[in-house]
Amino acid sequence: MFGMSETVFDDTQVGVSTREQLKCAAARLFREQGFHGTSVAQIAAAAWITKSSLYHHFPSKQALLAEILTDTASRVTPALESIAAADLPAAERLRAAARSHVVELIHDQDKVACFVEEGRFLESEHRDAFVASRDRYEQSFRRILQDGIGSGEFRPVSVSLASLAVLGMCNSVVHWYQPTGRLDVDTVAEEFADLVVKAMLSEQEICRPGSRDTAGVVTAETVSP
Repeated sequence: MFGMSETVFDDTQVGVSTREQLKCAAARLFREQGFHGTSVAQIAAAAWITKSSLYHHFPSKQALLAEILTDTASRVTPALESIAAADLPAAERLRAAARSHVVELIHDQDKVACFVEEGRFLESEHRDAFVASRDRYEQSFRRILQDGIGSGEFRPVSVSLASLAVLGMCNSVVHWYQPTGRLDVDTVAEEFADLVVKAMLSEQEICRPGSRDTAGVVTAETVSP
């Protein structure tokens, strides 16, 4: 069917690369067609292997989605936690967190889109781990927002609602961003980060003489130990 034998993709020859190839192919299809709209046969074809080879690496489509989500959370969460824990004003940390989030959304659009949109389709066997990883990621935003409200930098709003609003706005990027478009990654990330910070600033912070409502950019490298 694929013009090649299964032995070409045996673990002894390509190992992890075949597994990663499957995750990339699946993430792209899940993003384009949805989890339920994508078949195992389509994933195997996109990865240029047979269905039986796919099942050698993953016992089910559920397990494949779960690993995509776990990998994504493991990769992006530590940097965000470093930003949230930095000894900096909340506005600067929020700007850095929003920027980091948007950059990751764009740089790994397929897998992060799965994390944002497809996790709800996990069955109980995998759902608890996903929810825990999602909550851990979102906790960094909640921590920054709570700190900002406590310091008077941000308006006294519901932290849970504000975090949902911030993430919801930023997450929209996965649905419309095109690498071939006129806006580059940095421009989009900076604009969204600016909107996020300005939306949260308290009136006293906006009116404070000499205040900067566009706090400087802080990267994960800046705040890492």
